[in-house]
Parts: sequence; C-alpha cells; structure tokens
Amino acid sequence: MNRPLNVVRATAASATAALLTALLAAPAGAAPGTTRTLYAAPDGRGSSCTAARPCTLDGARDLARTEHRRAVRVLLKDGNYRLDAPLELGAADSGTTWAAAPGAHPVLSGGRDLTGWHRNTDGTWTAAVPEGVTPRQLFVDGRRATRARGEACAASTCDATATGMTGATATGIDHWAHPTDAEAVIRIRWRNYHCRIAGVGGDTLTFAQPCWTNSASGTDRTGPAWDTTAVDSTRYSGVAFFENAAELLDEPGEFVWNSAARTVTYLPREGENMRHARAVTPHTEQLLTVDGAHDLTVSGIGFAYAAYRQPDTDEGYAGMQAGLTLTGATGPVDHAGRYYTKPAAALTVRGGRRVAVDTASFTHLGGAGAVLEAGTKDSALTRSAFTDLSSGAVYVGDTEPLPEPALSGERNTVAYNTISRTGVEYTDSVGIWAGYEAGLTVDHNSLDHLPYSAVSVGWGWNQPEAQKSVLRDNKVTNNRITDVMEVARQQHDGGAVYTQGAQPGTVVSGNYINRSAYGNTERDGNGIYLDEQSSHITVENNVITRIGYKWVSNWADYGIRNTARGNWTDTAAPALGGTGSVMTGNHTGLDRLPAAALAVAARAGAHGGPVEQLRTDLARTGTATQSSTDGTATAALALDADTNTDSRTLAEDGAWWQVDLGTTRHIRQVEVWNDASTTTADFDIVTDDGTVHISGQALRPTVVDLDSRTRTVRIVRTGTGRVALSQVLIH
Repeated sequence: MNRPLNVVRATAASATAALLTALLAAPAGAAPGTTRTLYAAPDGRGSSCTAARPCTLDGARDLARTEHRRAVRVLLKDGNYRLDAPLELGAADSGTTWAAAPGAHPVLSGGRDLTGWHRNTDGTWTAAVPEGVTPRQLFVDGRRATRARGEACAASTCDATATGMTGATATGIDHWAHPTDAEAVIRIRWRNYHCRIAGVGGDTLTFAQPCWTNSASGTDRTGPAWDTTAVDSTRYSGVAFFENAAELLDEPGEFVWNSAARTVTYLPREGENMRHARAVTPHTEQLLTVDGAHDLTVSGIGFAYAAYRQPDTDEGYAGMQAGLTLTGATGPVDHAGRYYTKPAAALTVRGGRRVAVDTASFTHLGGAGAVLEAGTKDSALTRSAFTDLSSGAVYVGDTEPLPEPALSGERNTVAYNTISRTGVEYTDSVGIWAGYEAGLTVDHNSLDHLPYSAVSVGWGWNQPEAQKSVLRDNKVTNNRITDVMEVARQQHDGGAVYTQGAQPGTVVSGNYINRSAYGNTERDGNGIYLDEQSSHITVENNVITRIGYKWVSNWADYGIRNTARGNWTDTAAPALGGTGSVMTGNHTGLDRLPAAALAVAARAGAHGGPVEQLRTDLARTGTATQSSTDGTATAALALDADTNTDSRTLAEDGAWWQVDLGTTRHIRQVEVWNDASTTTADFDIVTDDGTVHISGQALRPTVVDLDSRTRTVRIVRTGTGRVALSQVLIH
C-alpha cells in the first residue's frame, strides 16, 4: 500500500537528518568533557597546538595521534593553508574531528601565486612561472581565466584518423611558434577529448601518445560499440577548438602558457590591473586524503586551487564517460569501463567507515571536488558547496561490479549539497557520479548549470557484469536539477538523472527537473534516463519540465521491470522498453503544474526554491492543418503534447503548417519544437498582424516573443523544403 506523498517525504527527510546527526556526533566511547582541543593555523609554529601557539596541520595531526584515552578535535584558524602535499589522515586518526574554529573560514589551497607581472606593448601582461609549476588553469582575483582558444575546425578540414589529423595549414598551426604547447579539444556525443599536439609535418598534426591512441578506435579497450564515438569515427564532426597558443590570445580573460620560456601571458578583462591583481594557478593535486579511517569528521573547511595533472601529461584526457578516462598505453581488453580512471580530487576518502564531511566548500579546482572510493561505507558528504570546478563535484564508488566485501561501497550519503557550474573544462563530467554502489542516498541536493548529466548512478552499459552486480537499493530523492545538459557545451546522450545496470530496490523520487538539454537542435537530453541495462528501478512523484527529449527514457529492451508512476510532466513519452516495465498514473502533457506538483518541486533541493510554472498552451485546443502530408505525419501531431511525434509536409515551395485557435487571441509567445530528423530551417511565423523570420534550424524549442492579436499562427518554409514539427505551443 502506497503511503501519501507527504508522509514519504517526511520519512525520507527524517532519515537523512538522523543519519547526519549520527555521523556528526562525538566519536563512540568519548566521555563528556574528555575531548581535547588542538589548534592549527596557516603560520602555525607551535608544538603544543594551543589557541595561543597553534601548530601546522601536520603538527596538529601528529600530536592528536598521541591521545589514546580522549577524543580529539583539531580546530583550524582562519586563513589559507598553502599545501605542497596533501594533509594525510589514516587509521591512526580515527575518532578525530577536523573543523573550522568558531568564526573562522579556513581554506586548504593547492594554489601558487604568480607575481612580477609586466605589461607588453600589445596590452597583454606576462609573468614568470616558478620551476615545477605548470599553469593549466589561471584565476585572477578569484575569477577563472580561459586558455586561449580558436574557432571550431570542421572534419572536412581537420580530418582525424587513428594516427593524427590534417588541417595544420588551413588553421595556421604550421606557423605557430610553439604548437606542441597546444591541445585539440574534441567533443563527440557524451565524450570529451583533450590531446596535446606532438608534432607538425606539412598539413598533418600528430598528437601525444597514448592520449591519441586511447581516443581513437581499434584498441578494444573501450568496446566495439563505443568506438563509434572515437575521434576517428563517423560521428566525429571536427575539433571544438584548439587551445593554448599565443596566436589564439585575442579575447580579454584569456591566457597562454609557454613551456619553453616558463611564462604565462594574460589579456586582462576591463578593469583588471595585473600589478594589483592576485593571480593563482592550481599546483598541488590533492589537498586532503583520508585512508582507512573510521568515525572521522571534517567540518567547515574550504578546498581551493587543487590541480589535476594527468591532462598535462602524454596520457592527456581520453574521456570515456562522466569524467572517467582511459589511461595507460596498454591494459586489459575490457568492455565495461572497469579500468577507467577517475579524475584527481581535492578530497579523497579511501576505505573510510563513518567518515562525515559537512559544510565544506570546493571552488576554483582544476579537477574534481571529492571522491569516496575503495570500499568507503556508512559515510556522508553533506551541506557543502561546489562551484567552478574543471571536472565533476562528487564521485562515489568504483567500477568493479563484484568487488571483495571490504572494497564494496555501501550506505553512503550525498545530501543537502549545492553544485553549480562544474565540468567547466572537462564537459563530459557529471555533478554526482556513483559506480557500483549499494544503499547510496543522493538526497536534497541542488544542481544547476552543468554541461552533461547531473546525477549518474550505475555502470557497465550492456555488458553481462552489469546484470548481476552489487548495485541495489539506491535512492535519488528530492533533488533540484535545473539547466543541465547545457546545449552550448555540445555533450549529448545524457540526462538530469542517469542510471545504468540492474539495481533492485533503487528509487528515483521527488526530484524537480527543469530544463535539461533545453534549446538543442536534435532529439537529445532526457529528464530521467534509464540507460542500457537499467532494471528494477522505480521512478515516482517527480516533476519534470522543459526537457529537450524524453521526460523518462528506458529505450533498451534489456533494461527490464522498471516502473514510472505518479510523475508530473509537460510532455508525453513512448512506453518504457524492456520486459515487465510499466508506466501508470503519470500526469503527462500538462500545460500547468497542479498544486501537488508545485509543492513537490518547491521542497526539492538543498534549500527548496522557486518553481518555473508552465504556461497555458492555447494551441492544443486549436485545429491544425498543413500544406501537404506524406500520409502518416499529420498536422495534429504537433499539438499532441508529445515532442517525439511529428507533423511533416512534403518538400515543396512555400510549405506551411498552421493552427486555428478558433477565435482571436492575444498571444505573447510561440514555441516551435523541431523534428530532429527532418529539421525545419529558415521559416516565417505568420500571425494575422505580422511576420517574424527565423534563420537557421529550429531548436527544441525556438522561443519567439510576440505581441500579437491573431486567430491563426502559420509556420511557412522559405523556399523549397519540408515543414516538420514535433510540437508548437502558443502562450
């Protein structure tokens, strides 16, 4: 028997709150009044670690380890703790608490300041870089700069093969002063590649190895099906851009690294003066590692300017999915991503038990925020903020489907966090990723402005090991996910919530998802995407609006026994694929969200928040006609609230589609959703009192603001061609 929604929500929230309380409580066995407090400071030189004579971080840790009868808390005083190596906590540090001192905002930093800037005659500024530092990112007064980049290069010019690429002449790379400092950045579907140029010969570019081989087809280390998204595949459409060349430095806010001269040159934004600005580059790769500890708490600590060194090496960044890469020149032939490599993170917990990270901040990072791996159990990352990260925010678990019990990730929690504008550099990364996890809770997080999927749980694609793994009983609940699968980042085939593998007992519930792949040019980007062998998953009581493709997708016939029930959405979708999958009691095709849906959406996320109400659609009660039809794609299919069905005319001069509203109405806006397989381009929107011309392809959707009084709205093709529409909404 189903409980009322408010009871389910109260139960979930209470359970999460209880878990947080337990994790943040004093360690077991500590008697009241027996906690010893130690202090650390950025300039700590003391040996007693008192408030008056604080220690270094390592000094406080070492002194804490001498306590065997009392619980210990280490309070960090205010300031930036510049680290040359990570603070390492292990089993000997179990039972301790590391927290910000009252009123303090300590930050563990891996950054190096770049000083001594001098102005060049062209308006750029240059600074020498200390030995051992390789600036891949640059932050000026806390604002990320961009590695100097050029325009896209189409595959017809930059023709990639398994060994290299043409285009050196057309792009001018053959005349660059330092081409081997530059990289090609390529995006194909869900994958992202960053490989450094190794040489230029005539019109041909070669790239660092093994980066290029790992990015191309033929290794059998990525799987034969996935090779259709390799750099030499038929899906390759060209280089998104080349970056890090002085010849590309032409926009304010860009910089370039010269490895031979060991200098950084920067073109300031308006108002920036490099004599007074603070310029920081990430240098230290990890800031805090927790290895094998239990009952340990980290609270109120910031993490900034951590580096991610792999992309600067010959391995580069051969992205496979979700920010994991293929590394090494050789390795096992494996088709399920078992040997892929997670990005480096500012905070890493390995094999932790009851480790709690709370109210932390992660910002200005060259890699990921936090990783919980190698059998971490009963641990939580809560009430923390992640923003401006080159890679993803949180990675939980590993890619081994049947690990030894000690290495199995179980009962971990990621809750009440805010994640915004991550994946800045590696746009295939996700907000929260989990591999083969059991009993994972991803609850009440707020995620927005992400390039690819927001929450990804499960692994293994269509391989046999994904059918019977440790995956089970995971909860993705009450999250607020807005503006993800951002179209400008050119990553495809994902969703706001994405799953893989058989996961008995897994529930996706109470989430508010708004604007996933909204405004793209193809049928792509889902709300909740039950991909590949996703099975035994329940999708219920979610609010899903303004999605570029399907509000729920379970396309694969080997994903079985999934259930979607009681969800609210503005579109329809095909029935779930797979044996035994069902859709029941869903509220689809809405043009207004009812009170119950608004309440669910408003409560979702770390702090709740506003809900973007749907706008009443005047077209759906109108009468649609079109200039011609192929016999199957009728005009009415553009009014059925299903963006996966299409109206379609024959290809002809001045082809048109029209809706008659029945009476003259005052309209303010028209949404035109294209048929991605037969895209309408270069057309007019004609009302009784005016015409608006749309150049180029219609998007999903093209939104046109009007101020018109009209009975009819007609879409007319300029010249000869089809009018093919999946949906037209009139507000």
